[in-house]
Amino acid sequence: MAFRTIDWIDGPGALRLLDQRRLPGQVVYLELETPDAVAGAISDMAVRGAPAIGVAAAYGMVLAARRGLDLAAADAALRLSRPTAVNLAWALDRMRAVWQADPSVAAMTAEARAIEAEDIAVNRAISAHAMTVVPQGRAVFFHHCNTGSLATVDLGTALGIIRTAHDSGRDVMAYLDETRPRLQGAKLSAFELLHHGIPHAIVVDGASAHIMRTRQVDLCVVGCDRVAANGDVANKIGTYNLALAAADNGVPFYVAAPISTIDMATPTGDAIEIEERDPAEILVLDGTPIAPPGAMALNPAFDVTPARLITGIITEKGILRAPYRDTLAGLFDADAGAVAD
Repeated sequence: MAFRTIDWIDGPGALRLLDQRRLPGQVVYLELETPDAVAGAISDMAVRGAPAIGVAAAYGMVLAARRGLDLAAADAALRLSRPTAVNLAWALDRMRAVWQADPSVAAMTAEARAIEAEDIAVNRAISAHAMTVVPQGRAVFFHHCNTGSLATVDLGTALGIIRTAHDSGRDVMAYLDETRPRLQGAKLSAFELLHHGIPHAIVVDGASAHIMRTRQVDLCVVGCDRVAANGDVANKIGTYNLALAAADNGVPFYVAAPISTIDMATPTGDAIEIEERDPAEILVLDGTPIAPPGAMALNPAFDVTPARLITGIITEKGILRAPYRDTLAGLFDADAGAVAD
């Protein structure tokens, strides 16, 4: 069964999104016609994953232009939909530069399409660079959350690396954290790996250290929602735990990060705003209460993994190593070319 996370429908002017809240049981598409509807889909996690959020927001601005809405108000509403993923602001900044110079529908549609096409190219480049650190024969991965086609336009970032390794003929096995509380690993990453015929096993989030200690794991690969200037990385809650388990067991820990997720204006991870979501996501599972009535919960959606625990940050220009403050800054030099691994 083929699926596509994001599609722009040019005729009527609508954004078609795969509703990820309904997976894996149902494959349902939403057709959104206003920027407010797109903002709602981002906030409610009908669409999720930093790159996909950025592309969705860009098309949200196109919808505002097509309907003659106040572009500044649409921009503001979309920016508030998810605060942690830097791709959201990055894509909206690009769209704002266009509509402030030329607010025509044609110009804004062209920019949104460019952002979409760039995401596909970036993901392919990230996977190509990652193959230099993936074992040639048997390759056993540990992955957290969902970073594949459902989180991007096409291939994916970290899960795209696993898929590329499989497609290149390597003997791949992937352990998937279930990723509480919304179970993106169990519901979404397993959905994708099943679709592509890639061997995998879902494990509870607390099993990662045990799996790494008792079974051969070659490397962890995760995505990210924001990279600070010092190399600290914000990603789905539980990533920090996985990095600690990897460090204690000598397993390399790699972060797949499009350059659009790197925020040089944020000095360290301590300055990253961490979204806190409805406690009901922890207290209720698929409509069934799993805690006693009156129980309270705290639900941070992300955590920050310190740069000291990260073996390498895999970008579309190459694999960065410590000291990250220097290597990240080097990406933004005017004459920066390929990054030496």
